[in-house]
Amino acid sequence: MTENDWDLIVVGAGSAGAALAARAAAGGRRVLLLEGGPDYRSRDMPEVWRSPNPLRALLDPEATKSLVWRDLMATRTEHQEAQPYWRGRGVGGSSSVNGQIAIRPPLEDFDDYAALGADGWDRDSVLPYFTRLEDDQDYGATAYHGSGGPIPVFRTDPADWGSVDRALHDAALGAGFGWEDDVNAPGATGVSRYPINSRGGRRVTTNDAYLEPMRADPNLDIRGGVVVDRLLIDGDRVAGVTAVVDGAPTEFRADLTVLSAGAIHSPAILQRSGIGPADVLERAGVQVRADLAVGRALQDHPVVFVRIPLTEESAVTSVDGRHTNVTVRYTSEGPGSVFNDMLIMSGNQNVLAMERADVRFGAGAVGLWVNRVYAEGTVSIVGTDPRVQPFVRQRMLDDERDLARLRHGIRLVADLCRSDAVAAISAGNLPELNAELFAAIDDDRRLDEFLLATAADAQHPTSTCRIGRGDDPRAVVDSRGRLHGFRGVMVADASILPFVPRANTHLAAVMVGEYLADKLG
Repeated sequence: MTENDWDLIVVGAGSAGAALAARAAAGGRRVLLLEGGPDYRSRDMPEVWRSPNPLRALLDPEATKSLVWRDLMATRTEHQEAQPYWRGRGVGGSSSVNGQIAIRPPLEDFDDYAALGADGWDRDSVLPYFTRLEDDQDYGATAYHGSGGPIPVFRTDPADWGSVDRALHDAALGAGFGWEDDVNAPGATGVSRYPINSRGGRRVTTNDAYLEPMRADPNLDIRGGVVVDRLLIDGDRVAGVTAVVDGAPTEFRADLTVLSAGAIHSPAILQRSGIGPADVLERAGVQVRADLAVGRALQDHPVVFVRIPLTEESAVTSVDGRHTNVTVRYTSEGPGSVFNDMLIMSGNQNVLAMERADVRFGAGAVGLWVNRVYAEGTVSIVGTDPRVQPFVRQRMLDDERDLARLRHGIRLVADLCRSDAVAAISAGNLPELNAELFAAIDDDRRLDEFLLATAADAQHPTSTCRIGRGDDPRAVVDSRGRLHGFRGVMVADASILPFVPRANTHLAAVMVGEYLADKLG
């Protein structure tokens, strides 16, 4: 079966793809939006996913059944076995399952991207797109924010914070960190309220924000359950995609094809199309069309936690309590240090620690992640079947600059957790609940072993189809998202960012969709 009646095919209805497809359709293009997961109306989203606490749904097998790719696996460090890697499926993509954090990357990231060959991605070029997507209820009237855009931005009033929010706030200020209420203000650093992508205490996805308002527009056709296999290529021209629909192969053709399937699945589609590292393609049994660095340079934020056993007075009383409201960004003094290269976050609910029998009233946590990352991993297909997930090898902390700064940072967090502010909410057995960490805290070698064995990721994958100039062997697309060496195809999602931004990636991905909607060929 072949369909050919479109100006534009967009593959993936997540944070970037939904924004790009909606903007393109509103601009008069005939757009076919293909999504591997389900298409559904906003009113039909399972209510558990609207909760201010995403952990409630992520740990519910029924809730994850339809909206998470449950068979996608990844190794975090080279010292860990593969574990599930949560990515969203269905319209809204990972905006339907993430932590609802609406932090922008610092504008310094975009100046760095431009210096690395992402021409036109400097701060002055991207800031208008961040403001266009926003409806910031606190700062929308300022010159560097937006009001009335598709994405709501909310900050929890301190009176409604959880106990760990308040404790981290007080401990960090007591340790000398400054206060900056608007974490998204240019140059902001220190202690801040987390901006949250919700309205009225309920999650707002890119399906809600971008697609629902366009459902009646004849220029936009949304189809779920379409597993895209590969690009249709004639010489150097891409004419569309082949896909599996209800078990049957189907072709969709258009003048322009945009891959917005995310940093894991966009490279997988390219690799199945014969575009990627020759060794990966040959092992998977795919003929090589172009030996590009597709799937290389994967980055994510490595995360570790100090668990806090809570007192009865400080315990979480609702499964829908907001899991985090406070963050601390700071500049380290370690190797590879740059502005705001580290981030600390509160965790009012630590459901893994709650399973401990000796934690009577539950547990919270203070988390730390390396915000500017240097280690790189890979995404590789393992065969030609599009229904089989690629393998993700993150190789986090493989770069000594990351490991050294995480080592220093977890000692800082441990000190914050020994403060009077944290002691006031703690049941008192902090070292017992973190026995392995505290046993290693003063020994570099033992601490490194602990970090390599236990580091998690923030589910912020980027950089597997990096922007760069044509003579850059690490580049996959140019500054307009166009695939090097081919016509009629672009990539538009977080995979094109030259390195993982110093922030949660949702707003950055939406901005990519907004920005490249204006650059369509």
